[in-house]
Amino acid sequence: MRILVQVLFLTFIGYCISEYTDPHCDGKQAIVHLFEWKWSDIANECEQFLSQKGFCGVQISPANEHIIKTNPPAPWWERYQPISYKLDSRSGTEAELVDMIQRCRKVGLRIYVDVVLNHMAGLGQSGVGTAGSSFNSDNYDFPGVPFTREHFHKHCEINNYGDANQVRNCYLVALTDLDQGNEYVRNKIAEFLNRLIDLGAAGFRVDAAKHMWPQDIQAIEQKLKDLPEGGRPFFAHEVIDQGGEPITTGEYTSLGYVTEFRYCIKLGEGVHNFGNFDNAVDYGWGMTPSDHAFVFVDNHDNQRSHGGGGHIITHKTPRDYKMASAFMLANDYGFVRIMSSYEFGSNTEQGPPHNGDLSTKDVRINADGSCGDGWVCEHRWAPIANMVAFRNAVVGTNKGNYYNQNNQIAFSRGNKGFFAMARDGHMDVTLQTGLPPGQYCDLITDCATKITVDGSGMAHIVINNNEEPIVAFIVGGPTGGAGTNAPSGSISTAAPIPVNTAGWSRTVILMEKQTSPGQDLFIRGGLDHGTHSGCTTSAARSACAIPMKARNLGTDGHYAKYNAWSVGDTHLDWYGAEPGQGRYHGVMAQGSPAVWTTNVAGQTGYNSLNTYGQHYWLLDVDMDCSKTDNGWFELKGIVNGQWESNVHSLSCTGAGSPPTSTSNHWGQCGAINVYHFDSNTCEIKKFP
Repeated sequence: MRILVQVLFLTFIGYCISEYTDPHCDGKQAIVHLFEWKWSDIANECEQFLSQKGFCGVQISPANEHIIKTNPPAPWWERYQPISYKLDSRSGTEAELVDMIQRCRKVGLRIYVDVVLNHMAGLGQSGVGTAGSSFNSDNYDFPGVPFTREHFHKHCEINNYGDANQVRNCYLVALTDLDQGNEYVRNKIAEFLNRLIDLGAAGFRVDAAKHMWPQDIQAIEQKLKDLPEGGRPFFAHEVIDQGGEPITTGEYTSLGYVTEFRYCIKLGEGVHNFGNFDNAVDYGWGMTPSDHAFVFVDNHDNQRSHGGGGHIITHKTPRDYKMASAFMLANDYGFVRIMSSYEFGSNTEQGPPHNGDLSTKDVRINADGSCGDGWVCEHRWAPIANMVAFRNAVVGTNKGNYYNQNNQIAFSRGNKGFFAMARDGHMDVTLQTGLPPGQYCDLITDCATKITVDGSGMAHIVINNNEEPIVAFIVGGPTGGAGTNAPSGSISTAAPIPVNTAGWSRTVILMEKQTSPGQDLFIRGGLDHGTHSGCTTSAARSACAIPMKARNLGTDGHYAKYNAWSVGDTHLDWYGAEPGQGRYHGVMAQGSPAVWTTNVAGQTGYNSLNTYGQHYWLLDVDMDCSKTDNGWFELKGIVNGQWESNVHSLSCTGAGSPPTSTSNHWGQCGAINVYHFDSNTCEIKKFP
């Protein structure tokens, strides 16, 4: 009987431990490390970009109090020298952290906190931390926790990585080494992690896990709460194992995912010689099994030639980095983390872009979707951002139809997706895709390239792109969009929705745009005066203005502006307020008014037609389709007098081809039309 009880106990523990690999994001397969971003910027990125691209979640920099260095000024490693477990750091306050976690969760993104549990600040440091706590490392005095001398290992420096005891009990580069075998230390760490769980964190990346005993980590994990929605928190343990040392990733796989640094090397070798991709996962190296391998092209350490660095591809060679990342997302190995960096030169200690007072700069998003002010934002590069959709679509499948010749590689993922890449930028070959017949959109080019799969599964694969020599397409799933917040439509081989050309029909415009308080979004449009006749500046008499009637959306205060400005708005036209159009507190409309909506049920502004996220402005009207161009009309958004920039109008997901190419968005009468301000990405779909 005792043996049976032991077996049942071990089975139960094994079951619980296996759940430490659940990221709790509904099957999504990739997270992004927004290294050194402020909490407010992360919240915005969740709402404006990551939620639209299908990311699972965000790894954030350490959230707790840390040292403040002015010489060198604000180095990146400040965050990895803790002072206390108070949740105030240079990324923001505890209140800002909570706001970010909640906002990201509302749009389907989970937050994983990088936690430093191995040590506190290094010897020779003293002063006050980011939350105002005093400390003195030489005296082992950290009253903000509190920790004192009895809570640390006896001082010794690591000088022999062949000695596992030394690696785990001595000091990593003079950092005061906590004794996780001490029950008080375990309880304080568990208290810290449980606090983050209470605030909504879904899991943790554990810094320097290699320098802690696995049984100590297990004891701490077992003290943790389940997540509020159920299940154990996600864990990814940093264990640098490149062979030749006694400590291996295999010692930590029962505790969650484990970082697989050898994959960084393999990806670099493969990009430089595609033949090496055949052995990208080499278990002869002792590489971590896929169901516990936490994989990445580079991380914040090895991109600086620190911690497992050297011969690693980084953002400094963008073409190679795009190929390595695209292959990683297409391949059937591990759980993926995308790196998002900031620029640094030869100074590998350089901290994030900062202002004159050393505060971290805002992440500026340029009009083309790239980042400015020193932020690199690799996660927004099209071959990376759009391949997240591929990774999500092919989950549960293995590689097949493998082709690797002359620095050209291609393979299918079951019957769900197909990937191809050419080292020299050129490929022209007919291959078996394993996919159902039909026409597919290339994710990398936002459907500018289409691929036809015939009845036997064969497709003619053509690549002629030196900078982004990649093609990828999937059955179903989001299409993605380069540097934009693409609506999550589906690639379909079905016929496009029919065009309504006669009579009045309900027509909806949804346009994603985050505005500042007090700003409103208006829609102007109709038919282009340069390509149509009978156009005048008078909406009532112009053949290029389309008659419409605003629909009632609500009567509470949220709709006050919309309802006031909709009075007398009888046409979609290019010239702003019509004669007699209503005003709101004396303020004139700047076109046809849209109202801010969200997809979060129960939240002010919720509208069931918005299935995408926050900040989608809605215009809901009955439109006279007989006055359109065979069912099509043009439009642009305007905010505080500022027009959208010219867009290159393309066929929208779900629709056929518009009449001609213009610098405006094309919409279909009688349909739901979804856009993004300053972006050509769009979707047109039927009403539910």
